[in-house]
Amino acid sequence: MKTITNNKKAYYDYFISDNLEAGIVLLGSEVKSIRDGGISLNESYIKIIGNELFLINCYIKPFKNSSSYAPDVKRTRKLLLKSIEIKKIKQKICEKGLTIVPLKVYFKGNLVKVEIGVGKGKKLYDKRDSLKRKSIDRQIKNLSKTSF
Repeated sequence: MKTITNNKKAYYDYFISDNLEAGIVLLGSEVKSIRDGGISLNESYIKIIGNELFLINCYIKPFKNSSSYAPDVKRTRKLLLKSIEIKKIKQKICEKGLTIVPLKVYFKGNLVKVEIGVGKGKKLYDKRDSLKRKSIDRQIKNLSKTSF
């Protein structure tokens, strides 16, 4: 499993409870661009339309050596999940007010996979607490390194 990109801001903005692996429908030039690391999950989100999941606003830069046809860089891309998994996600979102967030993109063999997480949005004071914990952990780690 080779990780291409992570959505670091997702863990800062959301409490992620469940993780799922989904395939993604791409064109050939998009796959080549992803192999070069030309993908960004910043400001992207996942939306349920009908009984299907779609990745919206994900940036994949055009492949430089492709033919004259270049797809839109922020086009809506379909995610591939089993219908049972989609129904479970749909129930969670409707009942608890959760949201679906893309967490990372990686290769599994020759296939491009997207790890998606179901989570609840953090409030401002939750974000401050997580930053405080992170800085305290960093200080403890630095102190433990210098004491040895």
